[in-house]
Amino acid sequence: MNYSWLMLDADGTLFDYDRAETLALSRSFEDLGLAFDPGYVPIYRDINDRLWKEFERGEVTQARLRIKRFEQLAEALRIDVDLPALSRRYLIRLAEGTDLIEGAEALLGALHGRVGLLLITNGLTEVQRPRLMRSTIGHYFSHLIISEEVGAAKPHRPIFDVAFSHMSHPPREEVLIVGDSLTSDIQGGRDYGIDTCWYNPARRPLPPNVQVTHQIHSLAQLLPIVGLNGTGSGCGEGAPA
Repeated sequence: MNYSWLMLDADGTLFDYDRAETLALSRSFEDLGLAFDPGYVPIYRDINDRLWKEFERGEVTQARLRIKRFEQLAEALRIDVDLPALSRRYLIRLAEGTDLIEGAEALLGALHGRVGLLLITNGLTEVQRPRLMRSTIGHYFSHLIISEEVGAAKPHRPIFDVAFSHMSHPPREEVLIVGDSLTSDIQGGRDYGIDTCWYNPARRPLPPNVQVTHQIHSLAQLLPIVGLNGTGSGCGEGAPA
């Protein structure tokens, strides 16, 4: 494949978002003097995931999402909490979560200088920018595209327009988007007419109505897809997971 640019998702693709989310939630509770139970994490995760899907569909704004997820969590847990304070502490703690997915730094080191690297995320500016600066991978990216800053989110076209303008409008066949979300990364890439690579470490089955150009189960499998030496290989469209 002759890709000149890779557009990479952040959370769940390069950064270990599950770990960051768990630690941010427990530490923000502790910061406010609230008792924390590990059982809160799956409850929060279900609420947060549902609201981010609503955000992708344009049904809720990011500003509203910040508070609404904790409103729903407090209601589910039957606790009384200062919601704006909890939201602020959570974002501060989430920005500290720089743990990477296994193989992320090695992948970027191998790709750097060979293809253009752009990070594209639906996350919040106050989380993504400080986290990337604290991490060991920030210097690999020429551009960071954040939905909150551009006023549009994956899978919608405007955020891809902004990304392509930063890349000086390469031919679409030379651009590959890599991400773990079928609804934002993969759907957005397909709608925009670029190749897609679904990072699927859990080997979830690919829904029959969804098409991907490539499917990988480890980040190292991306290297041969872009024509570099590496272990593993990408799976073709519709390949068994």
